[in-house]
Amino acid sequence: MKTRLEDCPAYLTRDGSEIRELMHPAVHGNRAQSLAEARLPAGARTLLHRHLASEELYHVTAGAGLLTLGEKKIRLEAGDTALIPPGTPHCIEALGGEPLSILCCCSPAYRHEDTEILEQARPGEPAG
Repeated sequence: MKTRLEDCPAYLTRDGSEIRELMHPAVHGNRAQSLAEARLPAGARTLLHRHLASEELYHVTAGAGLLTLGEKKIRLEAGDTALIPPGTPHCIEALGGEPLSILCCCSPAYRHEDTEILEQARPGEPAG
C-alpha cells in the first residue's frame, strides 16, 4: 500500500488542526496505527485535548511550535519528535511567522471518539 500527501483529502479534527490521513486502517488496510500530517497556520493553537486509548508521536517537519504536555511546555522545531502518552492533556501552538507541519502517529489508530476536548473554543476558532 502506498499513499501520496496530495491525494489525501484534508479535514479538521476535533482539536482544530487540519489533518491529512496518510495511512489509516479504516481507509488503507493497515492494522495497528495511523499516520497523518497536521498543519497549523502561524500563531494558531489546537484545543487542549487528550486521547484516552491512543499513544501519539508528533514529529515536526516544518516550522516551530510550543507543545503543552500535561504541566510541561516543550519547544519543538523541525526534526524534533515528542511522545504523548495516552490520557495526557496536550495542545500545540505554531510559533513564529510560518505554518507548523507535524507528522502524527497514533497507536491504536486515531479515532474521533477517542479524543476528549478539555477546553472550549475561543471566538473565531473552530469548535472541537
